Amino acid sequence: MELRRRFPPTNRLEALTLLELPMSGVRIAALVVTLFTTSVPAFAQALKPAGSGRATTTLTLNGNQPPTISIDYGQPHARGRVVNGALAGDLGQVWRLGANEATTLRSDVDLTIGTLTVPKGAYTLAAETSATGAWKLIVNTKTGQWGIPYDASTELGRTALTSKTLTSPVESLTMWIIPATDGSASGQIRFAWGTREFSVPWRVK
Repeated sequence: MELRRRFPPTNRLEALTLLELPMSGVRIAALVVTLFTTSVPAFAQALKPAGSGRATTTLTLNGNQPPTISIDYGQPHARGRVVNGALAGDLGQVWRLGANEATTLRSDVDLTIGTLTVPKGAYTLAAETSATGAWKLIVNTKTGQWGIPYDASTELGRTALTSKTLTSPVESLTMWIIPATDGSASGQIRFAWGTREFSVPWRVK
């Protein structure tokens, strides 16, 4: 009596049963291919890590419904490259202050950042960079876009950044919203990458 089975097999048990039956070379080859493709996902060999991650720093203020200030940014890594606050190719121009999507500031309260008045809401942050001179923080009203190209037409303003040279390089771009030590609703926005660190004061308006 001839056993009739579906081919290709629908599961491994059926496939192993088929191995016990006489079959042509073509059917054996087809079975081997079926077993291989069902046991090893096709995408497994293509997986690789992204060059940059995503990070968020958040500061919570006091209150009945505590307001927050946060910065969400793409986090590039040096990975053996020379970084002087930014990569060499980003110096001397406006830099997205991160990687991939634009860096976003969100605040539930009105702020003063450096010399800028920043009403509560969402904004894009960028940086006016220099290889040897001073940097400026840029606040832009356009949000949700890719980090480049930069659109200056929706800019709220620019304010000076204070910088210092680090003795120990920072591997990954890192941003902080730091509260003041006296307990007031103020502090610093600070970021560092490679051998340089930058900061600007903030306070609730």
